[in-house]
Amino acid sequence: MDPRRAIDEPLTVFVGTRTAIWLPTLVALLSFGTGVANISATTVNPLIETYVEIPREVQRAAGFTGALTGFLMLVSAAGMRRRLRAAWFSTVVLLPVTALQGVAQSSQYSLPLVGLSLVSLPAVLMNYRRFDREADLSATQLAALAALTGTLVYGTVGSYQLRGDFGGLSTLTDAVYYTIVTASTVGYGDVTPQSQQAKLFGMSVVVLGVASFTVALGSLLGPAIEARLSQALGTMNDSELELLDDHVVVLGYGDLTEPLLEELSSAARFVVVTPDSDVAATLRTQDLHVVVGDPSDEEPQKQAGIEHARAIIAATNDDAQDALAILTARQFHPEARIVAAATDRENVKKLRRAGADAVISPAVIGGHLLVESALGDADMEGLAERLLGAEGGGSRGSD
Repeated sequence: MDPRRAIDEPLTVFVGTRTAIWLPTLVALLSFGTGVANISATTVNPLIETYVEIPREVQRAAGFTGALTGFLMLVSAAGMRRRLRAAWFSTVVLLPVTALQGVAQSSQYSLPLVGLSLVSLPAVLMNYRRFDREADLSATQLAALAALTGTLVYGTVGSYQLRGDFGGLSTLTDAVYYTIVTASTVGYGDVTPQSQQAKLFGMSVVVLGVASFTVALGSLLGPAIEARLSQALGTMNDSELELLDDHVVVLGYGDLTEPLLEELSSAARFVVVTPDSDVAATLRTQDLHVVVGDPSDEEPQKQAGIEHARAIIAATNDDAQDALAILTARQFHPEARIVAAATDRENVKKLRRAGADAVISPAVIGGHLLVESALGDADMEGLAERLLGAEGGGSRGSD
C-alpha cells in the first residue's frame, strides 16, 4: 500500500464529502436554534447595530423564518447524504439565506450562524461533482406531492373567493392560514364559515387535506420502513455507503475473499458486492459494508460507489464473471486500478485484456511458494520478481 495514499485517505474524507454534508447540518441546527431564540429576543448585537439598524419587526420575522430555514436545511442535508444534485442546489441557495437571516436577527446569538454559513458555502461548492444523483421519486410520491399542492391551492383560492362568507378571513394570507389549519384538522376556530356554502367548502377542505396528508405520509414513511426491514434481512446496503470516497470495491465473495478482507480491514475502507444474501448478512454482523447483487451488474456497482473508488478487486471464483465485472467497472471508472484473481491460469491474459491492471493466479503463486519452500530458498525479493514475471508484468499495457 502506498504510504502517501494511507496518509491522504483520512484527510480526503475529512475535507471532502463528509464536510460538505456536516457543515450545512450544523448550520441548520444553528439556524433553528437562533431563530427560536430571536423570536422574543430584546437585545441587539452592538457590532451589527454599529453599522445598520434593523427594525424590530424585521428581527422577529427573521427569527421565525430562520427556524423554518433551519428545518429546510436539515431536509437538504439529508438529501445530500444520498448525493442528490437537487439537495446540493437547495443547500447552495439556503446557505446565503441563513447568513442574511443571521444579520437581520442582529442578536448576540446570530454571529456564529453568519460565520458558519459563509464557511460552509465554499465547502459545498467545491464538492459539486460528488453530488451527481438525480432524485428518483416514485409515482406514488409524485401523486402525493400533487395531492398536497392541489389541496393547498384549492383551499386558498376557494376560501379567498368566499371570504365574504367567512368570519375573520379577508386577505390572501388569511386564506392560506385557514387552508393549512383546516386541512391539518387543527381548527383554531378564529376563522369560521358563516353560510351553508362556506360550511360545505370547509368540509371538502378537511376531507381532501386528510386524504392528501395520509397519502404523503404513506409514500414517505413506507419506503423508509421497507428499507429498514430489507437491511435487517441482509438485502440492503448501509446508509454510510453514500458517503464513502477513495475506498476499495470487492466484486464477489469466494475462497480468496475472506483472507483478502482481513488484510483490507487494516489498510483501507471497502465494500463487498455479492449476490448471496446469507453471506451479506454474515458480513454485516462483522460491521462490514455489503451490497447484495450481481457483481457484474451496473446497479450494484453504482450502489457500492464504484465511481469514487480508489481500487477495484474482482474475485468471484468465476473467471467469466470476473471479466464481465471488470468490463462494467472500467466503464464507470476508467482511471481506477483493477486487480483480478484468475482461477484458471490460462485466463490471466484474457482478464487483463478485459481491463484488469493486474491479474494474480493463486495456482501460479502456490506453485512458486511450494518450490521455494522445498528448496529452502529465502530470497523473497527474487521470488516476488519471478511471480510478477510469471503474471506478465502485472500491467495491462504489457499485452
